[in-house]
This record gives sequence, structure tokens and C-alpha cells, in this order.
Amino acid sequence: MRVLLIEDDRETAQFLQKALKESGHAADLAEDGEAGLAMAEGGGYDILIVDRMLPKLDGLAVVKSLRTIGHRTPVLILSALGEVDDRVKGLRAGGDDYLTKPYAYTELLARIEALARRSAPEEQETRYTVGDLVLDRLAHRVTRGGEPITLQPREYRLLEYLMKHAGQVVTRTMLLENVWDYHFDPQTNVIDVHVSRLRGKIDKGFSAPLLHTVRGAGYMIRVGAE
Repeated sequence: MRVLLIEDDRETAQFLQKALKESGHAADLAEDGEAGLAMAEGGGYDILIVDRMLPKLDGLAVVKSLRTIGHRTPVLILSALGEVDDRVKGLRAGGDDYLTKPYAYTELLARIEALARRSAPEEQETRYTVGDLVLDRLAHRVTRGGEPITLQPREYRLLEYLMKHAGQVVTRTMLLENVWDYHFDPQTNVIDVHVSRLRGKIDKGFSAPLLHTVRGAGYMIRVGAE
């Protein structure tokens, strides 16, 4: 993990830089707000650790400037100001976390590692397979037993969501929110109609059905009997 530390207290900065490197992270240092802003704008950092009280440009101004120009790098703000209002100001300025001085290094490390995990892009599968049913997300292609299946856009989204959750019950609410982008029940049979059409396309002519209705709960894609 590559960290930019913006801290004007030289002793604190050198300790943190050394500790971060010992923990296996690359750590660059900026000793004032203007230098820190310029380095952060250059990009390439996984985490920014920003002291609130900085010369030339204070820490909150640094964070606000970065957010204004679209930088989304996670920011941990360090400050001796620990009142609720102070923490709220730091978070509203664009900080992702706020740690009050004095602090334990182990807590700081745990917090930046948590921020890194939360900001890491979720790895997307490019291919879903259930039995002999295959959905290739890159090619936008569906086959069963090697034979192509033509789906309408909504049918494709429905199948993609079901296959992503293969072996799990998918409720009507989940489908409304994630396939239809509804956050309310339209009180129609739109889901039943699309599921019926999809079942006809992926199961018709095959001895083993894959799309099952789970009575009173929802639907499920899986190999095996209902």
C-alpha cells in the first residue's frame, strides 16, 4: 500500500514514516499543506494521512480541495481536536475517518488498512456457470449445452443476477431493486412474467431444470431438483 503522510511535526512524521515502512507500506512525506496537496493531486496513493493543523494550508482545506477536483483517495485525518463538532467538520470536509491525538500506532494502522479494504474495487467475475448454463459477461453471451440463447436486455439482467447468487434464494424485493431499479413494489406480475419467459428459454428442451421457484420466498438458480 502506498501512503502519503501530510504532517508538519517532524518527529511524529519520521516515526510514522518509519513505522509504516516497517509494516510493509511505501510512505511519502509532505511537511506542509501546499506540498501535500500537490503530491496528492499527482495521484498514485492508496491512502492519505492528513494532520489537521498544517502550515501554509490546513488539513481540512487540503481535503476539501482534493474532493472538489474529484480525488476519491481515502483520507484519515489526524488531530488533537477531538470534540464531536471537530470530528464532524473533518468528515464533512471529505475525510473518511478521524483519529484523535494521542493515538496508538496499532490503531492507526488498523484504520488505514480498513480504509484500503473498503475502497478496493470489488473484483467482478466475468463468467457465471451453473451446470451447463454459461453466462459470459464480457461477450454478453448466454449458452446452455453449448447452444446460444437469445435474451432480451431485462431477461439478461435477470439471469445475470440469479446466476451471481446461484444456490441462494433471491427474493422479489431483491429482483425489484437490483434488476428493475425499483425501491417500491409496483403491485404487478412483472417479475412472474419475466421469470416465466426466462425459464422457457433456458430450461425448455433440457431434462434438468435450473430455474426453480421457492414457494413463499422467491427464486433460485441451481443444479438439482426443486
